[in-house]
Amino acid sequence: MLLAVTCLGQFMVLLDNTIVGAALPDMQRRLHTQLTGLQWIVDAYVLLVAMLLLTGGVLADRFGRKRVYLTGVVVFTLASLVCSLAPSVSWLVAGRVLQGIGAAALSPASLALLASAYPVPQERVKAIGLWAGLSGIGLAAGPVAGGVLAQAFGWSAIFLVNLPIGAILLLVGLRSLTETRNPDAPAIDVPGTVLSVLGVGALTYGLIEGGARGWTAPLILGSFAAAVALFAAFVTVEARRSAPMLPLRLFRERLFGVSNTAMVVVGFALMGSSFFFSQFFVYVQGSSILRAGLQTLPTSLAMVIASPYAGRLAARYGFRVVVTAGLALAGPGLLALGMVHADTGYGNVWWRLGLVGVGFALTMSPLTGAAIQAVSPQEGGLASGISSTARQIGAVLGVAVLGAVVRTRQSGGASFEAGLNSAFLAAGAVTLATAMFTGLCLTKSRTVQPVKHAVLN
Repeated sequence: MLLAVTCLGQFMVLLDNTIVGAALPDMQRRLHTQLTGLQWIVDAYVLLVAMLLLTGGVLADRFGRKRVYLTGVVVFTLASLVCSLAPSVSWLVAGRVLQGIGAAALSPASLALLASAYPVPQERVKAIGLWAGLSGIGLAAGPVAGGVLAQAFGWSAIFLVNLPIGAILLLVGLRSLTETRNPDAPAIDVPGTVLSVLGVGALTYGLIEGGARGWTAPLILGSFAAAVALFAAFVTVEARRSAPMLPLRLFRERLFGVSNTAMVVVGFALMGSSFFFSQFFVYVQGSSILRAGLQTLPTSLAMVIASPYAGRLAARYGFRVVVTAGLALAGPGLLALGMVHADTGYGNVWWRLGLVGVGFALTMSPLTGAAIQAVSPQEGGLASGISSTARQIGAVLGVAVLGAVVRTRQSGGASFEAGLNSAFLAAGAVTLATAMFTGLCLTKSRTVQPVKHAVLN
């Protein structure tokens, strides 16, 4: 029962990662918003998950995994209701912020519950593999479910689907889950958490709003200046704390620093490009929302199929080979997407989406495995959390930066199609550059065991 409850909770979180993308065109039409509004709808959620993921894990260890997990379920479910009833973009963004807070508590607590229930390493690996595989179905189900619900009932229906799931999790979880905690859990790093949220938030604001307000507007320049000051304060505070949320000393290890840098790029290119998939099919090729949801499926389906093999391949051939190969597949896939047009047949598009999915699926688990191997065994959980946070930060920046690319091209007189081509080409170029970077910098070290859950955190 514990495995079912933790899988279903993570399924709900992962479903929201991909179901929203399919409904973005309907949100834009019904809420009368522009690209900037859509960026905030996505990034408000991802930003809070990115910044609070490590804190959520500490809270679970310190105050009880069951308590934090169920609290996350309640917050996420109520936030989904707020999102579904939102009369405007502002209300929807507020609901997405609450969803991000709930997900940041729910996701690490679900894995912590699972790990504590299976103390034997071999059994734990099998349980995490099932957790990853079963909950990962949410990634593949999202585009289809989003397209069906948005087409039939409107975008608000994509959030209502979380209500029965949340109710089941709460009722079953209260009865079946056993409370566990770590008495030696570190204290919560409140200053570090606050500074990180404000810093990334200020940077994101400048990147998203810069295209609409002008890059030299005082408010935009001020947001970038604030971001620099906040990041500087964050580094200073973290360097002086005895138990920081982000131990800076870990980045002295080359393998740790390189793997997390590459993970930021993975999040950047994957989330930043997939933000535009449904919009391309609807606005450029004239697909219906339902059809567009189905057309974006190759990426998430390829990731679900390929990700279980990534850890095994890294264990056999080493981090460098698998990560470099994955990025070398995803990069050309994105570059190929940068060459599609309104009259490009779907038979010549789906394989490009699939190539992107397979490529990035091959990178995420080995990159997390590399980060874990770079630290002591006692810090493996922290390293995994930092790796997931790095990917989420990349995702925030990807939506913001690639959105700015599209908006800047449009303000210069280019079409939306040309803007999308530029965004895909930029993402592909960054990915290929990172492939060369990892090929030169990653060691030949091999994983001790597959990190099957890395893609799902």
